[in-house]
Amino acid sequence: MSEPRFRSAVNADREGVQALVFGVLAEYNLAADPAKTDRDLSDIEASYPARGGCFEVLENEAGDLIGCYGLYPLRDDICELRKMYLRSDFRGRGLGKMIMRRALDQARTLGFRRVELETASVLKEAIALYESFGFRPFRPEHLSSRCDSAMFLDLTSETP
Repeated sequence: MSEPRFRSAVNADREGVQALVFGVLAEYNLAADPAKTDRDLSDIEASYPARGGCFEVLENEAGDLIGCYGLYPLRDDICELRKMYLRSDFRGRGLGKMIMRRALDQARTLGFRRVELETASVLKEAIALYESFGFRPFRPEHLSSRCDSAMFLDLTSETP
């Protein structure tokens, strides 16, 4: 069995990405919000790479979309980690750590010095993953409707 591979997402991936994201949200009884919080998925290319960020999907050897993440620029040196999700049947294999390492490497490559994210307390496994990479809580000016906390990682003081 070969290692899953990352590739840049394009708008043709929209339906698959939405199915993955909305499916994971439903697992945790969190509501999808295509009109606001999840509007970025309606035009992945304009929302991410065209703004200086990136959106990648993780595929298994059969080419099935099994995970994703996006880096959404907030300022020149700060991005938000968004839409980091992994299909339930692929969890527990270290792929979440693989996605996080890839996201942080990409953030550094794109010149970001700080990564922020919003999360919901029901996502206990995700929060434990964020904390294991050194993310710490902070109080943002705004949180999306399904989130109740925010975290950040300073890439200038963190060791890869």
